[in-house]
Amino acid sequence: MLQSPARRALMGAAAGLAALSIAPGARAQAAALGKVTVAGWSKPISEITNLLAEPDKGFFKAQGLELVYLPGAGGGDAIRNILSGQADVAFTDPGSFFMALDKGERLRAIYDIYPQNVFNVVSLKSAGIARPADLKGKRIGVYSLSSGTRQNLLVMLHQAGLTEADVEIVVTGVLNFAPLLQGRVDATAATDTGLLVGRRRGLGEVNVMNVRDHINVSSDVFVVREQVHQQKQAMLKAFLKAYRDSAAWMIANPEEAATLALKRAIDGTDREVNLEVIRLRNAATVAPGRALGAFDLPLLQKAADAYRELGLIQRPIDMASVVDAGLLPGA
Repeated sequence: MLQSPARRALMGAAAGLAALSIAPGARAQAAALGKVTVAGWSKPISEITNLLAEPDKGFFKAQGLELVYLPGAGGGDAIRNILSGQADVAFTDPGSFFMALDKGERLRAIYDIYPQNVFNVVSLKSAGIARPADLKGKRIGVYSLSSGTRQNLLVMLHQAGLTEADVEIVVTGVLNFAPLLQGRVDATAATDTGLLVGRRRGLGEVNVMNVRDHINVSSDVFVVREQVHQQKQAMLKAFLKAYRDSAAWMIANPEEAATLALKRAIDGTDREVNLEVIRLRNAATVAPGRALGAFDLPLLQKAADAYRELGLIQRPIDMASVVDAGLLPGA
C-alpha cells in the first residue's frame, strides 16, 4: 500500500485529471506532425499500457502524431536506437543516459517519466542477504547488461563500498525469477512490478532491498539526441503533451487500463495482475508537489555525481546543461 503522502499525491492527480477526454474536434484541428518512434527499454508490457492504448484512446493522434513503439532489452538499447536514428525518443533509465553522455553523445532529457525509483534487489530468505554488504561474493541476476537493473544494482553496491568486481553478474532476462528459485543466482535485481509478478507466481518468502531507500533517483526519463531537440521542437512538445495525457488517463482510470492491457500487452493475460502492475506504475509516475514530467534537478545531479564516484562514468556531468524542462506542457 502507498504511504499516505504518495497516496494523497496520486489521488490528487487522478481527481484533477479524471475528466480528461479528447474532443473529436481536437483530432481534426491537430496539425499533422507525422510519425514519432519511441525506443523502449522493454517489450510491450502492461506497465506501459498508457502507450499501448493508443489505438483505443488516440492521445497521440489528437496531437497530430502517429505513435510507433520500438521494443528493447534495457535502457542502453533505447539509447542505441535513438543514436542509430531508428527512433526519435528513448524511454530509458538515468544511468544509461549518464553513460552515453560520458561517451560524448549529445543528448537531452526532456521528461521525467517515473520520478520514484522502482528498482530493488531480491533474495530468498534462506540466503541471509539482508543488506547491500551481504551481496559481496554473490551471484546476482540482472535483466540485461544494458538495463536499469544493472545500473541500480551498482548504485546499491556502492552504498556498501562494493563494486561490480565484488560480485558475479548473471543475465537472466526481464521479469525472470526462475534462476533465483533454481539456485543459479543468489539474488536478482528487479523492479517493483517484476517482484509483484514473481510473488503472484509463487516466489515465496524473500528479502527485498529497495534502491529508493538509498537514493530515490528517477527510474526512467525521455531522452532525445541534441539534433532532434533542436530541429523537432513542435513534434516533441506535441509528444510530451500526448504522453502526459496518456499518463493522466491511466492514473485516473486504472480499471480501464487493466482491461485494455488484456489485448495490448504481451504479459497482460491476467486482469487482476494488470491492475496491480498499473497501480504500482501510477504511483511511480507521481511526485508530491511536482507536475507530471517535471524534473528534480538537484536529485538527478546527485545521481550523476554518484555514478562518477562509482567509476561508472569518468567525467563530471552538469545536469542543468543536459535537461530541458521547457518542452513540458505549460512550461
